[in-house]
Amino acid sequence: MPADMTRYPANWQLLRVEIRDVRAARRCECTGECGIHRPNPGIRRCVEIHHTPARWFRGKVRLTLAHLCHCDPPCAHPDHIKAMCQRCHLRLDRWRHARARQDRLRRTISHPAIPS
Repeated sequence: MPADMTRYPANWQLLRVEIRDVRAARRCECTGECGIHRPNPGIRRCVEIHHTPARWFRGKVRLTLAHLCHCDPPCAHPDHIKAMCQRCHLRLDRWRHARARQDRLRRTISHPAIPS
């Protein structure tokens, strides 16, 4: 789902570099928010590294910024954002994707396509 960048703060690109490249050191920051990296017996962090072949899925890792909060519009508070690989980010946002899928289905049912 492409992001509507008009909803994001003006300093988003600078924040992206600061979080992904400096704070996260180009490594996925997920420590279990996605539901995969269980914190038992201790905190385990995802091992995926930006622009390298993925270890746990096909393709190349691409770190994106994931919002841990549900602010609308998305906020720019660094404590509410983590750099995550696409696997962790998609799992974190699965509720949002499910809601969008339901909305599309509702629109299709209420306005069916007219056969030609």
